[in-house]
Amino acid sequence: MLKLLKFLRPYWWQVLILLVAIGGQVFATLQLPALMADIINNGIIKEDMGRIWQDGGLMILLALLSAAASFVASFFSARVGAHFSRDLRAAIFQKVINLNLIDTKDYSTASLITRTTNDVNQIQMIVTMMLSMMLRAPMFCILGLVMAIQTAPEMSWIIAIGIAAVVVSVVIIMSLVVPKFKIFQKMVDKITLITRENLTGLKVIRAFNNEKVEQKKFAKTNDELTRLLIFVDRILELQNPLIAIIFNGTTLLCSWVGISLLSKDFAYLGNMTAFAEYVTFVMMSFLMLSIFFVMLPRANVSAERINEILKINEKIRFPKKTIGIPNKRASVEFKKVDFKYHDAAEKVLDDISFVAEAGKTTAFIGSTGSGKSTLINLVPRFYDATSGEILIDGINIRDFEKDDLMGRIGLVPQHGVLFAGTVASNIRFGAPDATDKQVKLAAEIAQAAKFIEKMPGGYNARIAQGGTNVSGGQKQRLSIARAICKQPDIFIFDDAFSALDMKTDAKLRAALKPITTDAVVLVVAQRVSTIKDADQIIVLDKGKMVGHGTHTELLKKCKVYQSIVKSQLSDVEWRKEMHGSTTR
Repeated sequence: MLKLLKFLRPYWWQVLILLVAIGGQVFATLQLPALMADIINNGIIKEDMGRIWQDGGLMILLALLSAAASFVASFFSARVGAHFSRDLRAAIFQKVINLNLIDTKDYSTASLITRTTNDVNQIQMIVTMMLSMMLRAPMFCILGLVMAIQTAPEMSWIIAIGIAAVVVSVVIIMSLVVPKFKIFQKMVDKITLITRENLTGLKVIRAFNNEKVEQKKFAKTNDELTRLLIFVDRILELQNPLIAIIFNGTTLLCSWVGISLLSKDFAYLGNMTAFAEYVTFVMMSFLMLSIFFVMLPRANVSAERINEILKINEKIRFPKKTIGIPNKRASVEFKKVDFKYHDAAEKVLDDISFVAEAGKTTAFIGSTGSGKSTLINLVPRFYDATSGEILIDGINIRDFEKDDLMGRIGLVPQHGVLFAGTVASNIRFGAPDATDKQVKLAAEIAQAAKFIEKMPGGYNARIAQGGTNVSGGQKQRLSIARAICKQPDIFIFDDAFSALDMKTDAKLRAALKPITTDAVVLVVAQRVSTIKDADQIIVLDKGKMVGHGTHTELLKKCKVYQSIVKSQLSDVEWRKEMHGSTTR
């Protein structure tokens, strides 16, 4: 928790004002019992109206001062708490958004969402309480004790009994609820995970008629969380009656002891009244402290979860400045590249070497699990090669500054991703300064212009979160348009044509050729028709390159490629294809 308090540094002057305001409130409030005692002892008993009016007027002024100071303190505690949580959320988001895939593998999306929302809210609540309650309560407690002892030293032992009772009750409650807080946060993560899975997989759930199964799964987790909450709430609710008993018992004890002393000296009435009020302040301070310390363990759990994210050491680091001068002509080169996942026994990629030049298309094909997408993910450094080198424009990718590297790449992922906004904002995602003309040209090349123009609002048509209001093919074409609009040096199409029909696929590839004469084009595909005209095709099988050449060359010499082609053609088409390759 203490590590997160560094986010309060920008607001130190507001915290200082808050401290002064609380000091003024405490000082003004603690003068009231003393003035009341003076009114009773020297005003009422001695029938001195002047003294009554004088002390009464001063009490009104002090009450107004206390109220004004309380308002200032509440204003700044709420303000600082809100800004603290804003900065903390921003720090978590910035950390997560800059992490690579390998850095986040131990954290589910649901857990990251919960840490950014629920956990930050817990921290904000405790920080706001700390800025008000934790600064105010010790002042009231210490000064109240001093003034109570000065006012009626004979009764000071009553405060010690009350404080001891409060401390014992708080320790008992904390020992029961603290172990449950970590379990609670994990249960919230699980609820978020199940909810997110059901919302994103709604079509699949309905298609397999599994609504009841998912309802039972959610109900089981929900019931566990409910039972946990009931247990924690029941224990925490014990605090109120326990504190009430202690508070009322202390007040009763003050009255009983005070009356016995009053029988000896009636002038003790004012002191007894003031002492009772000071005891109230002291006990209320301990009540506030007890509430704070009961809630603190839960906030500490949240703080640990947040610190866990903030202290992640990125496994993939970028230099602050690109080392070296890139070649003017774009290229991608793999030199004896191996890759395996952390703690994995086998390599996913083994001894991969090739050169992809500008103006040429390099395609990758292979069976499922052959390593095609993994190979593509090494280019933007979503993962780092275990051994070997990857060069972009003649420079090792490890020597590129992050923005410089990403600025050269236009990636179209296997599953098109769209963001809430408009058609135009999604196409401009990689090129915010693109003109309307450039956006429309990118859409035309991606074969998306026709369906965009039919949408209500055209390029200003709304896109729902995740692109749920467009089809899979439309989503892919918009993702391709986004990469085209960026005008990168390297185009990466990770099975990006799979949702397109053959005719649209052919038109799109033909339209791409004129704009990629100075760019490297890397294409991962399952369909042979998509990569048939590529300048070079790399065939992968179990992470190894088993073929390298043109379509015609591979048909002659690569058995794996032959089997892939044959699986996608009829017998007549296959014989015709093989006959054509032998005659060429």
